[in-house]
Amino acid sequence: MRSFEHKLDLLRRGRIDRREFITHALACGVAVPTASALAAQAARADEPQMGGRIRVALGLGSTTDSVDPATYNDTYMQVVGFGFRNCLTEVSNEDELIGELAESWESTPDAANWTFKLRQGVEFHSGKTLDADDVIASVAHHTGENSASPAKGILSSIVNMKADGKDTVTFELSEGNADFPFLLSDYHIAICPVVDGVLDWQSGDGTGGFVLNEFEPGVRSFLTRNPNYWKAGQAFFDEAEVLSTIDVTARTSALTSGTVHVIDRVDLKTADLLDAAPGVRLEETQGTLHYVYSMMCDRAPFDDPNVRLALKYAIDREELLTKLLNGHGYVGNDHPIGRSNRYFAEDLPQRVYDPDKAKHYLGKAGLTEITVPLNVAETAFSGATDGAVLYQQHAAAAGITIDVTREPNDGYWSDVWNVEPWVASYWSGRVTEDWVFSQTYAAGAPWNETHWANPRFNELLTLARAELDTELRRDMYREMQQLCSDDGGVVAPIFSNYVFAVSDNIAHRRMSAAWDLDGIKCLERWWFHDPAA
Repeated sequence: MRSFEHKLDLLRRGRIDRREFITHALACGVAVPTASALAAQAARADEPQMGGRIRVALGLGSTTDSVDPATYNDTYMQVVGFGFRNCLTEVSNEDELIGELAESWESTPDAANWTFKLRQGVEFHSGKTLDADDVIASVAHHTGENSASPAKGILSSIVNMKADGKDTVTFELSEGNADFPFLLSDYHIAICPVVDGVLDWQSGDGTGGFVLNEFEPGVRSFLTRNPNYWKAGQAFFDEAEVLSTIDVTARTSALTSGTVHVIDRVDLKTADLLDAAPGVRLEETQGTLHYVYSMMCDRAPFDDPNVRLALKYAIDREELLTKLLNGHGYVGNDHPIGRSNRYFAEDLPQRVYDPDKAKHYLGKAGLTEITVPLNVAETAFSGATDGAVLYQQHAAAAGITIDVTREPNDGYWSDVWNVEPWVASYWSGRVTEDWVFSQTYAAGAPWNETHWANPRFNELLTLARAELDTELRRDMYREMQQLCSDDGGVVAPIFSNYVFAVSDNIAHRRMSAAWDLDGIKCLERWWFHDPAA
C-alpha cells in the first residue's frame, strides 16, 4: 500500500495524471468508484485553500540574527525574510526569472544600463506606497563604502542609480552584465521603505505576503497574512510560525508528532524511515547546494597552493556521498558550479581520492607530513562533524593529520566561520555562474570565505560577465571552474539535494530548486489541503 499512497501523493502534486493513478489503483485492488473518488479529491486538493497556521522548524538560526537584510546568512532568515518582504525580481517555482516588485525591465544593447518599471499601487504593511526612492535606498544599503553586506560584491558594478518619476528606476553599470536582473532577486536585496529620508529596515516593514509580528532571534518568528497583499494567488496561510530547531532529532520528532508541518535538513541516514512514517512525506529537489571545507588562502599553511591540492586529493568523496548523503546528491569537484547551472563544466576531470598524489603535493610544498586544524559544527551542514572525522581518516594515509575541533552551533557563524583558517561551511549556490563567483570567490567579496585572490580568475570574471557570445562565455566559465578546482581554497566534496519533509496536509505546485524549500518561498507558495488541520 505504500506504493499506492506514493502514487496518490504524486497525483496530488501533479507529477502523474488521473489515468495513470486509476490504473495503478486498480492494480492494487482498489475498486473503481473508490479510485475515482480519490482522484477527484486529489484534484480538489490541488486547488489552493486559504487558512490555517503553518509551523516550520529549521535547522539554522542564531541569537545574532537581525531583520536587516544585509545580515541574512542562512535559511532561517531567508525563509522569514521572504515571508514579509519582496525583491524587484524573483525566481519562480518553474525556475524562471519573473518580475516581483518590478513589472518589467529593459537594457541597452551592451547590458550596461538597465531600466525597471515598478508595479503601481503596491503598499508596505505600514500603508506607505512603494516608490522608486525605496528601491534606490534599499539597493544602496548594500553598496555603501562601509557596507559589509554579502550582496556588495554582486552590486559592485553599479555606478549610478536614479529615479525617473515614482515608478521607474534606472541603473548605470560600469560594465555590461546580462545577468543583472537575476541578481536583484537575491534575498539580501529585499525592498524596505524610506521614512523621513532614511531607509527603515529596523521596523520589519515590508511589502510581502505576511506581516512580521514577533521576532525572537535564534528562537522564533511569528507572522500573519497581509490582508492587502498585492500578489494574487499567493500567501494562503492565516499565520506562519518559524522555529529555530538546530537539533535534527528534535526537528524530526516535532514533525512526526504533528507539532510542526515542515522541517528542513532531514537526517539522510534515517530519511527512508521518516518517509515511511504515517502522515509524513519526504520532499527532494536537486539544485546547487554544496558542502565544503574552506581554507583561508592568506593563512599558513593554506597560503601554499600545493598544500591546498594535497588536501583536495586526501578526501574520499564517494564515501562522503554514501555515508553523509545516502546517495541524495553527487560528488563535487572543488568549485561551486552544479549540474543544474547553464555553464557547468561537464568535461572537467573529476578529482578522486589519491593519497599518493596528496603526498606528492605535500612534497612540492617541502613537507613529508603536516598537522592542520579543522573547525566544524553541525550548523554548517548535517554531517559536518562525521564528514570531518572521515576526512581525518582518509588524510592520514597521506601523512596529513587533521585536528578536528567540534564547535558549538550557537555563535558558529559569528565566532568561527570567517575567523578560523579552516572551517566547515555550506553554500546554496546561485542561479547563475557570475552570481556565485562574484559573491563568494571574487577578490575582496564580503563572503569570500577563503580570501582567495587569483588574478586570472578575477580577469575572467569581468570578461565573462559582459560577454554576450554564449560559447565564449562557456569557455571562460570552464576555465574559472578549473582555476577554482586547482588553485582555490575550497574543498567541495559533495553536492547535496535539498531534502526536507512535510506533513501530508501540505500542498504545493512544482517546486523551485534554486534554493531550499521551494526557492525559500514555502510560506508564500504552499497551502493546507485542509486549513482546519
